[in-house]
Amino acid sequence: MITLAALAELHEQYADDLARPVEPVRVSDDVVVGDGSVTLMGVVNLSKDSTYRESIAASTEAAVRKGLVQAAQGAAMIDVGAEASNDDAGRVDAQRQVDQLVPVIEGLAPHTVVSVETYRPLVVKAALEAGAKVVNLTGREDEDEMLASVAEHDATLLMCFGTAANVREAEELPRDTDLAPFLVDHFTERLDHARSLGVTKVVVDPGMGFSYQNLASLDRTRLQTRVITQTFRLRALGVPAASVLPHNLDIFEDQFRKAEGFFAVLAALGGVHLLRIHEIDHVATVLRAMDLLEVS
Repeated sequence: MITLAALAELHEQYADDLARPVEPVRVSDDVVVGDGSVTLMGVVNLSKDSTYRESIAASTEAAVRKGLVQAAQGAAMIDVGAEASNDDAGRVDAQRQVDQLVPVIEGLAPHTVVSVETYRPLVVKAALEAGAKVVNLTGREDEDEMLASVAEHDATLLMCFGTAANVREAEELPRDTDLAPFLVDHFTERLDHARSLGVTKVVVDPGMGFSYQNLASLDRTRLQTRVITQTFRLRALGVPAASVLPHNLDIFEDQFRKAEGFFAVLAALGGVHLLRIHEIDHVATVLRAMDLLEVS
């Protein structure tokens, strides 16, 4: 059960982590990710295999329109992708992704910050040249080539947890251990390497939105909840942290789309700086309420 006492105990036990400074990341002139109000990243999927049906856009025009609506609702940036990350989704070759994504990026970039979700070097290069300012990196294969493109364009890197070639190759997480030290060790090495290649702006993502072979349904949501409520322990890395939010049909049933609002509260209390979400209007309202109200 989630209780006020449990949250207070976490903050007291890891007070040293909570006190560590985090260097904000300036994504653009208007968008800074760091301490303060949580930054929202909207999602537009060009793959019809995406599990969150409401995020799918069937055409370039629909994708641009959906992204602009999310920006108007409060998204500081829009993440676009052309291949779904779920296990049973079809693979989309790099050139096909470029052909789909570039017109969408060109349509959105004059109006909002655009992020591209990919693990393909060709897609990274084309997206940045088209005006994207963020790379949501979901794979390790050819990582150096992609990091070099990020550095060349002075873009922001959203560095997702992962050890496999790409997110489509499901891994396992140490589910019965404390994940925070594990994640700090993982990202420390990768941050050092990215900086050695000239990448200066990084936000880390513990990868709680991906599939893992040893986690299913409620077990996965329980682990996700622990991670988002303890994200402040990643402050040891000195960079902002991002997360997606759980969606559990078994818990929320026909209120599935309201799940993000519930978990956004825990994420905000847990120190998440950037939320990659689908329900922008709902979550923005919840977070605005947290900013305006007091309990003490």
